[in-house]
Amino acid sequence: MARRVRIGIDTGGTFTDIVAIDERTGELVTTKTPSTPEDPADGFMTGVGRVLDLLSVDGSAVSSVAHGTTVATNQLLEDKLGRLGFITTEGYEFLLEIARQSVPDGYGNSYFWVKPDRIVPVDRVRTVGGRLDFCGNEVRPFDTEQAAEVARWFRAHDITTIGVCFLHSYADPSHEQAMRAALAAEHPDAVVSLSSDVLREYREYERAITTLVDAAVKPKVAAYVAGLARRLHEFAPGVPFSIMRSNGGVLSAAEVVHQPITTVLSGPAAGALGAGLIAQRAGYERVLTLDGGGTSTDVSVVLGGEPTLTTEGSIGRYPSKIPMIDVVTVGAGGGSIAWISPEGTLKVGPRSAGAVPGPMCYPEGGAEPTVTDAHVILGRIPPHLLGGEIPLSVDAARSGLSRLAAELGMTVEAGASGILEISAWNQANALRQITVKRGLDVRDFTMVTFGGSGSLLACRLIDILNLPAVLVPLDPGTTSAYGLLTVDARCDYVQTAVSRHRDLSLADVSSAYAELRDRAAAALGREGFPAGDQRFLRTADLRYFGQAFEVRVPVADGDLDQSAADVVASAFHDAHRALYGYDFAGDDQQQVEWVNLRVTGVGPIRRPTPRSVPGGDGAPVAAQTGERGVWFDVASAPAHIYDRALLRAGDVVAGPAVIEEFGSTIPVHPGFTATVDRHGNIVLAGSSES
Repeated sequence: MARRVRIGIDTGGTFTDIVAIDERTGELVTTKTPSTPEDPADGFMTGVGRVLDLLSVDGSAVSSVAHGTTVATNQLLEDKLGRLGFITTEGYEFLLEIARQSVPDGYGNSYFWVKPDRIVPVDRVRTVGGRLDFCGNEVRPFDTEQAAEVARWFRAHDITTIGVCFLHSYADPSHEQAMRAALAAEHPDAVVSLSSDVLREYREYERAITTLVDAAVKPKVAAYVAGLARRLHEFAPGVPFSIMRSNGGVLSAAEVVHQPITTVLSGPAAGALGAGLIAQRAGYERVLTLDGGGTSTDVSVVLGGEPTLTTEGSIGRYPSKIPMIDVVTVGAGGGSIAWISPEGTLKVGPRSAGAVPGPMCYPEGGAEPTVTDAHVILGRIPPHLLGGEIPLSVDAARSGLSRLAAELGMTVEAGASGILEISAWNQANALRQITVKRGLDVRDFTMVTFGGSGSLLACRLIDILNLPAVLVPLDPGTTSAYGLLTVDARCDYVQTAVSRHRDLSLADVSSAYAELRDRAAAALGREGFPAGDQRFLRTADLRYFGQAFEVRVPVADGDLDQSAADVVASAFHDAHRALYGYDFAGDDQQQVEWVNLRVTGVGPIRRPTPRSVPGGDGAPVAAQTGERGVWFDVASAPAHIYDRALLRAGDVVAGPAVIEEFGSTIPVHPGFTATVDRHGNIVLAGSSES
């Protein structure tokens, strides 16, 4: 039997991570290579070549490639959206200007907050006559002559990226489709996104913004994906190539270019899925994930192996209503820059040295000290990365940090410790945001840390948050890439259908669900999944009449009769009480309202089998490779150094110690233990927990 290899590739700000699995033998290999920001495809293809060399195969053995990308995310975070145009319903040209009433950080900030520039200024907004009501009935016919005139105006002003959002187009897309036809006829070079394609859901402002973001990233994502597909085809002709989506699924590269907004948070989504699966196999159902990279740290909540989803997320300053894994990101990575504010206080991040130039200790490093420099000075990471591939200069790091410490009146070691303490609290605050603000108790969760810098502050986070334990997977630096090999194909479809529960037309709801299911089935069919393998998940967004926001609850498969609908309403009462502490179950005066119907289509894939390591005798002496002085707290202490590859199941490492591997390092503080489980995961806990 010929060897068949599946590859997962996650491109981050500093490193590109690659994981490959031999489908015949189950052999799993991992590697990392520096990212190439000037052309991410270079780092991508370098990684593919490296991992195939490790397996001693060529491109003909590749059966599929899955990729997590930050192209769309970075474009939005950097606010590089180009000259967008916007077409909306006549009389609603100020839709983006009015926006929403909400003010960041509460109304107390309203005296100081300045509304940011709109994604499309008013002078690039055009309107077209025609009107639908909220049921999709035509109130005024679509003005085809005005539509053609608007299309010609955009062509004359060389605006080639356009979003279209007409009032109530979620109920009937015909007016938007007519506008697309007018643009195709009068302005064929235009890249167009329709709100009825992107998000068939009510709330015109969020739908408009989501559509415009989709249009803005479409040219760059399409060019990036097409370039990768071309280079992959040259290397491995005809290989299936898929892209990770924000909802926790993958979609073929050919399809994803039509829905580019679904790729935002692509990398963090893969990491949360991979970490969740690893933790579930290790016996942990309630998990926090912490993905520490070179530029940022991403945290999420995983329950029963499934990351929590939201449609109330945002990318940078742009709200997005697409389904996405609920991730909070902070600028607290290994490359985060330490600096002194005008008030004279030490700050860390959100600016990052990234891959180029990188921390000061890098061979061609930058001129400002970073979190990685602090770790190097304190001895918590070795003077090299990737098994010696990237040498690190302790002297260069010390010279940069000495200047910073002198300004603060500190020793170099105290300054480095302060940088790490601030970084740990930045991460802890992100973890509180993903838990406490959502009604969850952080102390009920085991945390999974991964990414190149994810485990460096794990012991400190146990103390700050009173966590029971932290799990560090094997090869944590490539967990996001591993996650790409564990994810199913997923597609999400939504339809707004507002109705009070007591007036609910079960026939209409069933018909809407059937239409959504047909659309999901067609999409999965295009991805190559036969009908017998397809799965469908139904949910609904409900609220109490008069509320502005909804709560999502599951809807069981099968016929939707009155009994099944009442079960959904009961689930809503329970979910509302869990979220907000109260409900109106049994109160006939407070009506329940159905708002959005949703169907998720799932095309399952075969997941890698769990890895395991041989058992040991509990004493890790054979894995000890040396000793060096490491600063923990306020003084340097001699710490044993261990090679993780030599540790065995059941081994227990007591701090102070440092456990090193190819893509990551685990400092074990005094008073902590690191225990190896049967899958090779390391479980960190305070000594009282062991």
